Amino acid sequence: MTTLVVFILVFVTGGALFLAGNLFVGKLIRSSTPSPEKGEVYECGEQPIGSAWVQFDLRFYVVALLFVIFDVEVAFFFPWAVVFGSANQAADIERPPEQRAAAVADLYPPGTTPPQTPPDPAAMRSLGRIALLDMLVFFGILLVGFAYLWKRGDLEWVRSLASQTRQSGSLSTAEMTTASETPALPLPAKS
Repeated sequence: MTTLVVFILVFVTGGALFLAGNLFVGKLIRSSTPSPEKGEVYECGEQPIGSAWVQFDLRFYVVALLFVIFDVEVAFFFPWAVVFGSANQAADIERPPEQRAAAVADLYPPGTTPPQTPPDPAAMRSLGRIALLDMLVFFGILLVGFAYLWKRGDLEWVRSLASQTRQSGSLSTAEMTTASETPALPLPAKS
């Protein structure tokens, strides 16, 4: 066996033993006297109200997905910034040739050797313009998606009842008044 396989096996075995050891020690230490209080649902120190099998509000998922989508899209700005910055540094004829060659080397994948000839400033300016145009198109698509979500109302946490009725047209004025005057559920008294 190679040393890498041995290291992996030692690491996996050590992790499994550590996990099993902690679970075994926890089983020895903890008490095992079940009671109705221990079997009750616990949530942030508050007494549970109603059933635990309620439908979770979809807005939490929408906000989380929007965050993930825009966060991942922002990660694509880093490679673009490297290409744009390196191309502009390589195109700057006032820089020493060593710095320009290092900037060109940043444009190549690791392990490959870039050409030893000095970079052509016109080609590097053209690469910088293409990188800028690509990012403007990418950012424009993101802005169109963001504007669509904003217009649709997905970024609003609480939608007014009037905007919902305008979209569906199903509630009458009397139903809107009744729905807006409905009191909230009372909070349980703290003991």
